[in-house]
Amino acid sequence: MNDLEQMYQAIILDAARERHGEGKLAAPDGESFQVNPTCGDQVTMQVKLSGDGQRLADIKWDGHGCSISQASISMMTDMLAGKSLEEMRELYEAFRTMMDSRGADLPEELADQLEDACAFQGVSKFPARIKCALLGWMALREAVDEALEAASC
Repeated sequence: MNDLEQMYQAIILDAARERHGEGKLAAPDGESFQVNPTCGDQVTMQVKLSGDGQRLADIKWDGHGCSISQASISMMTDMLAGKSLEEMRELYEAFRTMMDSRGADLPEELADQLEDACAFQGVSKFPARIKCALLGWMALREAVDEALEAASC
């Protein structure tokens, strides 16, 4: 394993241990439960939107699973806290593009956008692990969609 891969592995393991954003919201605007049946990873994602419904005011999650899923969720909550829904969608698309790259080098702009989440680039080489890395992102999108739907009623 080269130095870069070791550094990325350390970033992922640290994020999995730290579990940023873990907890529950008292009154979430949206919630999503997702499970990866292949490996048993699970997450319940809760969101609170800003008063105008354009920003992520708060994100909390609870779950368990492999280091990849837990680290991805932890980093995602750090990256997206306080971001607009448009920024959230852009970061989701950037992360998804990286996961679809099958380990190919990332364009510098994409790497800059993803910051420490670039550590998951190596995960994209392993199709079975991509679902682990995307679990929280999918839960977040569904929780936001639920919050937006509830706000429009």
